[in-house]
Amino acid sequence: MTVIERIQDQLNQNGVVLYMKGTPDFPQCGFSGRVVQVLQACDAKYKAVNIFDDPELRETLKQYSNWPTYPQLYIKGELVGGCDIVMDLYNKGELAPMLVAAYHSESV
Repeated sequence: MTVIERIQDQLNQNGVVLYMKGTPDFPQCGFSGRVVQVLQACDAKYKAVNIFDDPELRETLKQYSNWPTYPQLYIKGELVGGCDIVMDLYNKGELAPMLVAAYHSESV
């Protein structure tokens, strides 16, 4: 399986995916940590992928998403963005409904 196929598989199998530096229990950058806090505040169910565990994925995902930095949050297979965008959506009250919609599409 190619790296692109692995990424697509992760996105297809999970309504919400966070590609981050570190893990939710031990984020290895402040931006990843903030996104984890926001997802926890929304009581989100998500798959976290530590990009440090897979250097090939780390580089390929930047090209796949056309987004150069981490973390990267995907909802229903679509890139939402990084920390600033996620924080903005959360502060506007728009993130939680997006997450709920992802859960409902998973159970259909």
